[in-house]
Amino acid sequence: MNTADPNLARASMVLLKQAADSIAQVILGKDEQIRLALTCLVAQGHLLIEDTPGVGKTTLAHTIAQVMGLDFQRIQFTSDLLPADILGAAIYNREQASFEFHQGPIFANFILADEVNRATPKTQSALLEAMEEKQVTVEGETRALPQPFFVIATQNPVHQLGTYPLPESQLDRFLMRIHLGYPDKKAERDLLQGEDRRNLIAGIKPVLDGSKLLMMQKQAAKIHVADALLDYVQAVLEFTRASPMFEFGLSPRGGLALLNAARALALIEGQAYVLPDHIKAVMASVVNHRLEATSDELGDQGKTAAAYICESVPIP
Repeated sequence: MNTADPNLARASMVLLKQAADSIAQVILGKDEQIRLALTCLVAQGHLLIEDTPGVGKTTLAHTIAQVMGLDFQRIQFTSDLLPADILGAAIYNREQASFEFHQGPIFANFILADEVNRATPKTQSALLEAMEEKQVTVEGETRALPQPFFVIATQNPVHQLGTYPLPESQLDRFLMRIHLGYPDKKAERDLLQGEDRRNLIAGIKPVLDGSKLLMMQKQAAKIHVADALLDYVQAVLEFTRASPMFEFGLSPRGGLALLNAARALALIEGQAYVLPDHIKAVMASVVNHRLEATSDELGDQGKTAAAYICESVPIP
């Protein structure tokens, strides 16, 4: 069985620590969210950031793209956005008397889908094939997307005006979902007194590039997971499927997402194997958006789906 190269894993940990430190210069007081965002990127997943406007969702995405040194495109989702505005379209060339495909902004390494739930479900669905298969099909022709390929989507709370809830199939394409929340008092004071965040982003030097990120992703996929932890993940899947608390249980893709995120976090922390704490650390961001409660009982108890699972299924 392939295992992660210790030297490459150590080099990855150092670079990712540098990346996290650079991001933390712009996004103040959110070390845990930064760590989870990098975990998602190393795990070859896509990230959904859900929160109220103005707490730094878009700024975090811009900063990660700058630190990673990736080709970046921002797509502002609005109610009149069309799938062709994302994917591209074939346009007739009179001189050559033929149609030419003009690529849309989706053809980049790093996509920021800003306020993704302000677009109609039809437009939202334009991202599905790209996120799952890293390719798009336009005018009957399939075109591969550049590698690495990563989507960060920001979402406003669904009760706000002009928003459309993301369908379950779209939510499932996101490996992780995080919330930023308001900064603590010290971070907010530093933010109020400090330099404009956009100026800070422009001054950040890239720590990584596409080839280094691909190497890290390959190393993360080789991180060892013991049989006991595989048993635990299967127990989690079976518990969610049998529990009357949830409408539907976690799919096999949900189990793979949990393992991939735990492997990536182990790499970030310099471990050659996954520990139970790694699975616990990524549980909430991986499973909460995949599970829908059958009643308000969990919410009334102040518990999330992840907290309920961790209480109910013992970790080895």
